[in-house]
Amino acid sequence: MAKTSMINREAKREKLAKKFAAKRDALKKIVSSDSASYEEKMDAAVKLQKLPRDSSPSRQTTRCALTGRPRAVYSKFGLGRNMLRKATMNGDVPGLRKASW
Repeated sequence: MAKTSMINREAKREKLAKKFAAKRDALKKIVSSDSASYEEKMDAAVKLQKLPRDSSPSRQTTRCALTGRPRAVYSKFGLGRNMLRKATMNGDVPGLRKASW
């Protein structure tokens, strides 16, 4: 089981990313547009840098829904490899079973 503080940190990052998503997209469009002047682009870049770091979606990591483990998480199921294996053995994941040949 992951530390509760780490799970809460990820939840905070998700909340901040949702809160600043529109503002972030608008500033990125200004920075990458051809019609904006150099000063407007620099101003938008500075504003973008002043947003909270955790509002960036790339800082989010996927975590297992059951244990909170950050590594080896299958995005299709939202579970870590250990919990996915356990759920598969119990028959909880429809259409998934242990391979044998």
